[in-house]
Amino acid sequence: MKKALVLIVSGMVLITASPINAEKEGKTNQILINYDQPKNPEYQRIYSLLKDERQTLEKLQEFLSPFRLRWPVEIKLTECDGEADAWYGDGTITICYEFVDELWRNMPSEPTAGIEPLDTVVGPFVDTVLHEFAHALFDFIYPPILGREEDAADQVGALIYLQLDKHDARRLIMGTVYAYIRETEDTDPPSLEELADEHSTAEQRRFNLLCMAYGSDPKLYKDVADWAGLPDYRAEICEEEFENIEYAYDTLIGPHIDKNLAKKVYAKSWLPEEESPMLYQEQTN
Repeated sequence: MKKALVLIVSGMVLITASPINAEKEGKTNQILINYDQPKNPEYQRIYSLLKDERQTLEKLQEFLSPFRLRWPVEIKLTECDGEADAWYGDGTITICYEFVDELWRNMPSEPTAGIEPLDTVVGPFVDTVLHEFAHALFDFIYPPILGREEDAADQVGALIYLQLDKHDARRLIMGTVYAYIRETEDTDPPSLEELADEHSTAEQRRFNLLCMAYGSDPKLYKDVADWAGLPDYRAEICEEEFENIEYAYDTLIGPHIDKNLAKKVYAKSWLPEEESPMLYQEQTN
């Protein structure tokens, strides 16, 4: 099946002939970064924390350096007129200060279900950036996608950070799953408008991510899947589901990655210490 020309990936059909010779079409180290100075004084602490103390975008710049792109992609932190959002367009990944602020304000004051408070911010932040970066990759690579691009972007983004050190990958998964669960707490069932959206619902994205993680390493993520409610009937097919996604990624995205550089990059520890002082929360409480 893996030699066939048709790949079925979690309800998404990818049709491909042979991998594009990406080495001749793109180059590494194509990520640009930009921290816009916020006008709202409430976001000044976020700006200082991410830029001066954490060098967050610089880390993402290096982390994404192995991807061969035909032109630069900019990652920009900026104000968005009160909208807590993130998106990709015209070669730029835009992350709103409002989005980061919302994550910080929702951060629990103590560990929850074994999840460190800091990971409830770092997890969804990294997951979101890599989701938008996946859209950028689709712009460069033009992989044939039969299905919703948003679902494919979720899969590509998660697969990128699942290649990290197991401890770091687990932290990102747990923090992101926590954010999805919190998003759906005490809310009404999805409206018709939400069900018709190009994005899957938060509940679906949560279970899709859990299935990817569990499928990649059932022993490592068994407790996470149990805690977050992954049904047994879905868990039974997650290993096969992950293998299909991984094979599609290796076939379509893999040729556009400098493997030697990626090996060095993914071997590093990228996440802040779990016991790091929650400076921003202390500032806003």
